[in-house]
Amino acid sequence: MLSFHPSVRMVPLALAAALVCGAASAEISDTIHPFVALGYTYDDNLLRLPDNAGDGVQRSDRARQAQAGVIVERPIGRQRLSATAKVSRVNFDHYSQLDYNGKDLKADLYWQLGNRLSGLLGGSYVETLTPFSDYNSSERNLRTTRREYVNAAWRFHPSWQVRGGVTRNRNEYELLAQRVNNRQEDLAEVGADYLASSGSKVGLVVRHWKGHYMNPRRINGVALDDDYTQDELKASVNWRFSGVTYIEMLAGYAKRKHAFFTGRDSSGVNGRAAVTWAPLGKVRFNADVWREFAAVESFVVSNSLNKGASVAATWTVTSKMQATASVRRENREFEQLPSVNFRGEASDRSTSAQLGLTYAPTIGTQLGLTAFREKRNGSPLAGTNDYKANGLSINASVQF
Repeated sequence: MLSFHPSVRMVPLALAAALVCGAASAEISDTIHPFVALGYTYDDNLLRLPDNAGDGVQRSDRARQAQAGVIVERPIGRQRLSATAKVSRVNFDHYSQLDYNGKDLKADLYWQLGNRLSGLLGGSYVETLTPFSDYNSSERNLRTTRREYVNAAWRFHPSWQVRGGVTRNRNEYELLAQRVNNRQEDLAEVGADYLASSGSKVGLVVRHWKGHYMNPRRINGVALDDDYTQDELKASVNWRFSGVTYIEMLAGYAKRKHAFFTGRDSSGVNGRAAVTWAPLGKVRFNADVWREFAAVESFVVSNSLNKGASVAATWTVTSKMQATASVRRENREFEQLPSVNFRGEASDRSTSAQLGLTYAPTIGTQLGLTAFREKRNGSPLAGTNDYKANGLSINASVQF
């Protein structure tokens, strides 16, 4: 039986009080929407340790989270400002050294000039605890992610548009051993789209990535330059196949090159596709497949080629209750480093499943319950473990 911490036993009372307050309150305005949230999570393998980690190692832990924030939606003439700002406090029962204050800021300005020129200007800032899946230390390791982007589209014909944009992503890590993963990735893209009267959109896009790692990692005394460039030619599809089926895809050819250890260079099919199918009014299915490069938060390797698929279902049980279920499987093939000897397979495989139930007793209030399970077959090459993890989370939120 699961034994709850005394502070956790107070969660139902706190949630009930929040719901009463939320139901009795009106929105402050049609522009500014403050919100608060409480959460509790139990994880039976918080650090994602292998089964042979040892009997003396604490595997499970409980965490409590409190959030407060504000949502802003503001039309400004033909422009629209959308922003969210929230802060959070997370406390762990056993691994109290991991306690942290999180920050999450995001702002977007959707702009329009005349009838043909439009675009998006925005940015985000997120400070949170780094997942333990690729680095299993009980030391706190906060990750700060900054993202800025701007794009524009010119609709020179009712059925055609050209577009372009730039994006910068920057990741920095608190823990000294993880700072080899501090990186900046810049993306520039241009494309053209055909716009159908049905609302579908089909086009081509050319993209160029440039990745820079601030602190070279060392393997067997060898300093590795992980900087890369990546060029892509992809089809961009948003297709309303029917009234119940929607297809979205960004996929094509990609070539990644490194200035150092060019044996890591790779090319081929790259991208992601998703299908949404809603055959019944209350049931919706989503399926995703992907084959794309991704960063690895390890001090051994920096990137992998990920191949995976996921399926999810959403069932609107009643007007106030919704149930969800999802499964996900992914295989990561890690970069090969010439002249550096590793042992074991250069890949790992993970599967996960999740069940959730959401209850919204009033507009602006929500209660949620989620159960999850994860399993991975790790890779000694990347220093990733074989592990299993199960957990449960409870949360409640009120928007005023």
